[in-house]
Amino acid sequence: MEGGFTPVEAIRIATLNGAEQLGLTGSIGSVTKGKQADLVVIEGNPVTRTADVEKVKLVFKEGVGFDSAKLVESVRGHVGLH
Repeated sequence: MEGGFTPVEAIRIATLNGAEQLGLTGSIGSVTKGKQADLVVIEGNPVTRTADVEKVKLVFKEGVGFDSAKLVESVRGHVGLH
């Protein structure tokens, strides 16, 4: 959004546009039945309050849910987190 994009445009750029550039819109980039289930569940609404994007509660990778706090703790000190 620092580049002047709206929150909705920034979310699209981070999701569907990347899939389009990779030629993978059939399997990733949007929430659709049959697509790969890599998602984040956010507490709040980053469209109306952009800081909410940092309130990740769950992460789904290949359809399996992970607690985001436990993920962060598991890599603390190894990936630039303090």
